[in-house]
Amino acid sequence: MNEDLAKFYMALSELVRSFEQKDLPIRMVSDTDSGIVRIYSERSDALSRARTGLEEVAELAYDTAEHHPYWNLLYDGSQILKVVLEKWKSNLTDEELLEIKWYADKIKDSLENAANKHHHQ
Repeated sequence: MNEDLAKFYMALSELVRSFEQKDLPIRMVSDTDSGIVRIYSERSDALSRARTGLEEVAELAYDTAEHHPYWNLLYDGSQILKVVLEKWKSNLTDEELLEIKWYADKIKDSLENAANKHHHQ
């Protein structure tokens, strides 16, 4: 972690602690090697954090858009996860199950293409 980020992280840690002392539960999770710091409120649950993380995965898929050999795997997998997380607390409809199957078939095709390219190298 560079020095400026380390200073910011320390100041942010102190700020989070000051809110915790005021009984305002805030959770800070960091991956300083990647330069990522996340702050969650007490209302944040695993499902909402997973949705937020999936948004970042989808952003990577959109940004790389077919410029990476595994783009289809990432994109189609993220679309399946999106449907699943949206319906986490309810039942999947027949239409949603068909959508998941369609993406799963696309993943299977992408895997076959990746395997064929691998074997031809």
